[in-house]
Amino acid sequence: MPGRPPTSRRTVLGAAALTPVAGLGLAACSTGGGSDAAATPTAPVDLGPESAVAKGGAKLYRDENVVVGRAADGSLTAHSSICTHAGCAINKLEGTTLICPCHGSEFDARTGKVLRAPATEPLTELSVQAKNGRIVAGPRK
Repeated sequence: MPGRPPTSRRTVLGAAALTPVAGLGLAACSTGGGSDAAATPTAPVDLGPESAVAKGGAKLYRDENVVVGRAADGSLTAHSSICTHAGCAINKLEGTTLICPCHGSEFDARTGKVLRAPATEPLTELSVQAKNGRIVAGPRK
């Protein structure tokens, strides 16, 4: 059009960045997404070989939303890997620290305790045991 400067790439990209995309990220910030029912296995789940979790370490089982830790004495712990802040599935484990991708909450993978806000509640504890050399986690009894 005469008299109107051409639209720059910066203007187009800036407008696109500000335009909401339907469904993107909305579930992650909903307050109802972090219920224990969704975060906890409803039945025992075989997570694999007991040797997968070293003493003093932890292993994240993303598909099951479970993290298993092992204390220095060899005892196992298990927690839901659903963040207690906004119900996001935690997909990152650095050493023994779980890091939520949504808002940056951090948890100790061996104890479930909050290490960094915005979460204020620990992760949901699960039952766990070693059966025939395999780790089995499930709902608390």
